[in-house]
Order: sequence, then structure tokens, then C-alpha cells
Amino acid sequence: MPHESAAEDDGFAEFAVAAWPRLVRTAQLLTGDFHEAEDLVQTTLAKVYGRWGRVPRGEIDLYVRRALVNNNLSRIRRKRVALLLTPVLPESLRHTYAGHAEAVEQRTALQEALADLTARQRAVMVLRYWEDLTEQEIASVLNCSIGTVKTHARRGLAALRTHPRLAAAPVPYAPAAPSGAPR
Repeated sequence: MPHESAAEDDGFAEFAVAAWPRLVRTAQLLTGDFHEAEDLVQTTLAKVYGRWGRVPRGEIDLYVRRALVNNNLSRIRRKRVALLLTPVLPESLRHTYAGHAEAVEQRTALQEALADLTARQRAVMVLRYWEDLTEQEIASVLNCSIGTVKTHARRGLAALRTHPRLAAAPVPYAPAAPSGAPR
């Protein structure tokens, strides 16, 4: 098989390099595990590469987000195993200064709370509050109605607000209700 030059990949390599950090962060919120996130992004990019020439250039981000979410949902269906997140970091990874330790604890609490949501609720929470997509964009990514997105968002936020780890120690970057909305 002849070696494909960078010019022949039609910008895929540049896209993949630039998008990798953002995709891994999003995937980590979807999966709850950094290594699973990297695997998910790698699988997604491999599948996208096979269809790269047919992806409309104006819809690349939408297409890749949709592929990432769909691959994650497929992964969950295949595994049918709940991921358990440890409440504390292993001793070898702990830092002694309080600011970092507190941030790690808050991030862990948020990841635990996200892990307890359904896959669709978790996808809506990540796409809305991490990727900052609109309800219409989320509906497009998840291939569902705006009403379904709103339902998943409402139920997901309610679950996050009552999650024991988040209720015990409020996470400053946890999604807040829109102003004027009941808490």
C-alpha cells in the first residue's frame, strides 16, 4: 500500500492534532476515565478518517462530536458494566498543597456524579456545560428533538444537584440553574 502524503489526507492530520486535546477532555467527561477517553477518541478519529472525504467541511465539528457520543454509547452498550471511579487519588498521585487537592476532590466528585447519570443525560450535560453547545446543536449531535434534550438536561441537573458528593461539598463549576429558575 503506497504511503499517503499529508496533502492527500485533505487536512485530516491537522484537524486530528488540533482537536485531540479537546476531544480527549470531552471524552473523559463522557467515560469517566482518561485511558478510556483516549481509546474512545482514537477509535472515533479512525472511523472519521474512513469517511473524511464525505464529511461536509462546514460540519466537521458536529460530525466528530456526534461520532464521539455515538461511539461512547456503543461502548457502554457493549460493556454493560458500570465504571467505578475512586473517590480519592492513589497515594502516589496526591499532592500536599491544599489548592490542588481541593480541585482534584471537586473534579472527582463531579466525575462520580456524572457517572451516576444515564448515558444520554451525561452526554447532554457534557455537551451543554463543557462543550457549551446550544440545545439545537445538542439535538443535532444526539439525533433527537430539542424537547428530549431539555428533558435529559432537566433530569440530569436535578440528579447532579441532589448527588451526595456534590451536595456535601458544592463544586464551584457544577451547572447552575438559569437565573429565575427554581432550585
